Amino acid sequence: MKILRGTIFGGIFYFLLGWLVYGIILMNYFSGVTNPCANLPDGEMIWWAMIASSLLVALFLTLILYWSNARSISDGLIKGAIFGSLFTATIDFSFWSMTTMYSTLVPIFVEIVVSSVVYALVGLGIVLTWGRKE
Repeated sequence: MKILRGTIFGGIFYFLLGWLVYGIILMNYFSGVTNPCANLPDGEMIWWAMIASSLLVALFLTLILYWSNARSISDGLIKGAIFGSLFTATIDFSFWSMTTMYSTLVPIFVEIVVSSVVYALVGLGIVLTWGRKE
């Protein structure tokens, strides 16, 4: 049950945080420092893929937290932040190596820091949904 709860609530929390952080708070920043040529036009997002992505990354983080016996708030925050920074660095440096998405390394490092915070909060949310030890 912990894995299912973590995946569902973590996926919802990740989607909402991503929308808030990347879609509202940092939208103008990232619009100015990335090449949007590969982006879909506004209003044409493929929703099922966004939902699947949110649930899959939540499942990935939930499994890491579960396998590492995360129980406390600090476990969720620390392990979520580590996961977020490594996961984001992997993707962004891959983009840096193969695309023209970024013109400098600055937005990559900004995104790694921001993602660390987002995933720390998602990790916290996942651990909190587990409640007390079963």
